Amino acid sequence: MKKDKAGAKPAEGERDRNAKKMVSVNRRARHDYEVEEAFDAGLVLVGTEVKSLRAGRINFQDSFCRIESNECWLYNMHINPYELGNRNNVEPLRKRKLLLHTWEIVELRTQTEQKGLTIVPLSLYFQRGFAKLEIALARGKKLYDKREAIAERDQDRESRREVAHRGRE
Repeated sequence: MKKDKAGAKPAEGERDRNAKKMVSVNRRARHDYEVEEAFDAGLVLVGTEVKSLRAGRINFQDSFCRIESNECWLYNMHINPYELGNRNNVEPLRKRKLLLHTWEIVELRTQTEQKGLTIVPLSLYFQRGFAKLEIALARGKKLYDKREAIAERDQDRESRREVAHRGRE
């Protein structure tokens, strides 16, 4: 990537190598959980799973992460089988290994054991050709917290609508 002298923006027609290409976002996670801290993890994939991910055929529903014997594993993330793949397709709901630094795994383990937090996937993206998963330490929201968040979001939306309407008159 070529940079001009003034700033870090790429020249016309060039792409940023470190740019994230979003595949999917787990919107339900931010609704059901209060996110404490986020981490980026690599994802170990086999066969045609990468092609299926690039097509956006993924479902985060009920997916979670667990630490077992100093390794982090992702459960219940459904990657649809690749349509043009035959026997190379793997089971859609298999557990997948996450690639994290040892210190990150230690921190995740201590936080989940001591504070009662859980590890949830937030989004999946490609960066420099590698599939990455953004995971977060999160605390489950109570029902009244969810209602409060919805009311706050509605109030914010209404105030923005008022400001926009005032500008038209």
